[in-house]
Amino acid sequence: MPKNRINTKFELPCGITLKNRLVKSAMTERISNHKLEPTIEHERLYEKWADTGAGLLITGNVMIDRIHLESAGNVCFDDEKMLPKLKKWAAAGKKNGNHIWVQISHAGRQSNKFSTLKPLAPSEVQLKKLGLFGKPRAMSETDINVTIKGFIKAAKIAKDAGFTGIQIHAAHGYLISQFLSPLTNQRTDDWGGSIFNRSRLLLTVIREIRKVVGPSFPIAVKLNSSDFQKGGFTEEESLEVIKLLDNEKIDLLEISGGTYEKVAFFLMNEDQVKKSTRQREAYFIDFAKKVRTISNLPLLITGGFRSYDFCNAALEKGELDLIGMARPFITNLDDIHSFLKGEIPNLDNLILRTGISQFEDAAEAGFYARQLIRLSKGKKVKPSMSPFICSNFLILNELRLAVSKKFKS
Repeated sequence: MPKNRINTKFELPCGITLKNRLVKSAMTERISNHKLEPTIEHERLYEKWADTGAGLLITGNVMIDRIHLESAGNVCFDDEKMLPKLKKWAAAGKKNGNHIWVQISHAGRQSNKFSTLKPLAPSEVQLKKLGLFGKPRAMSETDINVTIKGFIKAAKIAKDAGFTGIQIHAAHGYLISQFLSPLTNQRTDDWGGSIFNRSRLLLTVIREIRKVVGPSFPIAVKLNSSDFQKGGFTEEESLEVIKLLDNEKIDLLEISGGTYEKVAFFLMNEDQVKKSTRQREAYFIDFAKKVRTISNLPLLITGGFRSYDFCNAALEKGELDLIGMARPFITNLDDIHSFLKGEIPNLDNLILRTGISQFEDAAEAGFYARQLIRLSKGKKVKPSMSPFICSNFLILNELRLAVSKKFKS
């Protein structure tokens, strides 16, 4: 049996130390109030996650722009008036000596029509999925500068509220990811064209945030290994971006993949994925090896980890530094503490299917969203849910939240 590496401390470049190598990676909570502020449900949920013993909790999408939401249930860090509520959320999440970092993001063209009919994006390339997304307007230089200031303000608010770090979301097809991809960034100015120009927004955001939060406050980046789309962001380009990040003194790189059009965590469970990849559990471990050859950045991989032995073997081999999990923090909430000690060898990998390909990712996403909301209300996980009801949940929930917040505003 491999050594218990997952339960050892890890020091980040900024000097802070995580008490172990397990990370609760980001999952959208969808439980804000009508002012896009955190609620008692956030406190309850993050207390539960802090009790698991994980060394680091990363919040779900926290937005920098209340017009460009990933969900109508997002929290938006754009107003210092909400600091008292944010401080309660941060305190709940770090109650056991663990860290809690805020994932800050701008949805860009992935802002659904309940949020805005004319989202901002690098270029006028519409996301065509279920008719839920409007045709975007290409951002002006002024729009880009306003967005950069929004990221800076969100990071400062996070620090002032007592959160212990931030993660810049540059993956999964959100705005910074859109700038990185040649499929969605067709600009010919300084913000488009070469991979260096397409990386300019990400690099600028990092540098400007560092000026505000100082050298000892952790800054992480979540980056796609690729978009899994023809003509999109490739592994080769991702490695080029990582070389640039190596010079920016960030404290942690999380590798992920996919967009709304190609959902990596759904695709990786499918039969067409080669057996050796599925047997190895971690979706992006092979790409992590490539990262290790060109970068010294601390590395977090999320997706697929379910067995104690595999987690420890990957850490022992130096393939990564931190183990990221998301769904097990819903379905195996009461098991995480024992898993860290090696007392539970495996965690569940629940997969929900309708049998209709175009609904599969929505069914699975809806299932986990419903479970997370149940936990935030103090309820237990309910494993048996109709896949078809789950497949419609996100759209109906967005409509309900959007209408509710419109009438309360």
